[in-house]
Amino acid sequence: MSDDLDSGFDFGLDELTPADDASAEALETLWPGDLRVLSQHHTTPHGSHSFVLAHDRSATWGIPGAPQVVAIAVARDLSLSTFTLETSYHATASFAQNWLAERGCPPEHITPAAENRLKPNDDLTLQVEQQIRESGTRYEVLDSYTSDFDPCETWTLTRDSDAATAPVRVFHEQWDHDTGTYTMREGAFADVGAARSWLDDRGDPLPEPPEYGDHNGAVLRARMARIALARSADAAAVQKAIRDAPCTPPPGPVQHPVQGRLL
Repeated sequence: MSDDLDSGFDFGLDELTPADDASAEALETLWPGDLRVLSQHHTTPHGSHSFVLAHDRSATWGIPGAPQVVAIAVARDLSLSTFTLETSYHATASFAQNWLAERGCPPEHITPAAENRLKPNDDLTLQVEQQIRESGTRYEVLDSYTSDFDPCETWTLTRDSDAATAPVRVFHEQWDHDTGTYTMREGAFADVGAARSWLDDRGDPLPEPPEYGDHNGAVLRARMARIALARSADAAAVQKAIRDAPCTPPPGPVQHPVQGRLL
């Protein structure tokens, strides 16, 4: 994790040249000083590959609704002194993690640290995010929108290749800065028109996917139970660490370098 976010991210490309025009163009479009690194993973021992999950602060001042989470994959050929660089913008971290996983990054190594994001509000949020991260090419992203002003939310409009019915899915994320939490939900629609009508109106609750109510619902509930158990175990470990820790003065207040959205 970067210790000095305001200093920008070092891509580690000194003395290397782009392997193709697409990599050169991708590098030109990124300004490291705009990137707030949320998580990064580098292969060992030679660091031939790097995977970065970041918040692009410049997106806040760009096209309204543009995605602000950028996934970056770097591959270095040290024998030829070249590199390839790919980037992809997403409304939520989980879709960016999915993109990185498809390019070889172990998902568990690209999870944003707790201090870099709001906390999930409930176990269903964690389940939906895990489903996205592990979905491979299941979801075709059709559109997305990010609002870091009231209402603070994102949505990602997708087509689910695994869905037998209601194949158009909306992943709706809401942030509550007062409580420091966020909620993610999945909605299912028969077609894109119905999904866009809901996004424009919001008069009814987000319709749950039909599989929540069939035999797959049992799988969903089992996964949520495992998540709840893991969270309980983590909480118990934290409490034990607090009990066993020596008495020391509390740290001073943490200064967050970015206002607005915390991913």
